[in-house]
Amino acid sequence: MFYRRKVILGLIELLGGEVEKLRFQKLLFLYAMKKQHPEYDFIPYKFGCYSYSAKADMNTMVKKGYLSETENKYGKSDSANYFQKLKPADRQLLQQVVSDYGTMSSNVLIKHTYLNFPFYAIRSTIAKDVLPGPLYERVEKATPKDIGTTLFTIGYEGISLERYLKKLVQNNVKLLVDVRKNPLSMKFGFSKTLMKRYCNSLGIEYMHIPEVGINSDKRQQLETQADYDRLFAEYRKTTLAETSDAQQLILDLLKQHNRIALTCFEAEPCQCHRTHLANAISQMPEFNYSLSHL
Repeated sequence: MFYRRKVILGLIELLGGEVEKLRFQKLLFLYAMKKQHPEYDFIPYKFGCYSYSAKADMNTMVKKGYLSETENKYGKSDSANYFQKLKPADRQLLQQVVSDYGTMSSNVLIKHTYLNFPFYAIRSTIAKDVLPGPLYERVEKATPKDIGTTLFTIGYEGISLERYLKKLVQNNVKLLVDVRKNPLSMKFGFSKTLMKRYCNSLGIEYMHIPEVGINSDKRQQLETQADYDRLFAEYRKTTLAETSDAQQLILDLLKQHNRIALTCFEAEPCQCHRTHLANAISQMPEFNYSLSHL
């Protein structure tokens, strides 16, 4: 079993073997905020802090019989003691979280997370009710407000879905343009259908433009930067030279949405075709905006 799932089961054990769904996400979030490298990352969702990855793991554990599920609660189904299988430091953090917040009512727990981590409340549909009057100013101050027209690029290699989406939200990106030839991934959340769903849930539009991508067979055996440079030299001479209409479309989308991001896999901009695509667009006569690599 993945270690991260043992953390979930260990937390539920400390809560008496059962937990309300809304409370679970808040308590797991408070645990994650105490760690430098948490098992789960979170995004600002309509219910406040939320982890799609944790929810996916919960669904899997329900299917496999480790957890039971009702409309509002999760319950631990098997008798194994997963808490004792965790690292001592993680056991201590979980115990601290349960001691400090485990008896809070749902309303108090929500208010606590909104007050202390206001960024994660910026998409909440109940934030103004939970934090009335001056208290809501914390959420307003945490809301990204940059509106300058900017073409971003971003890769998802090495980061979780939530950290990726959080970057988009923090930079007030309005449209994600997927420039992969084949928008499929073994990594959770990064195939086309799920990526579109998760972006839309945060108010970010999604569009796939495969014409400007690179065939996967051309990306085999790339070991050095020189290998990448040769690939991208060919990309500029062929694909970029043949897709002026697609590049114009992206520029038009930038004018329409003000803040859009081109996305592909690689973490390093120098090892991804999105950089060369963005550079080509930035050299078009109508481009008079900012270019930024996230």
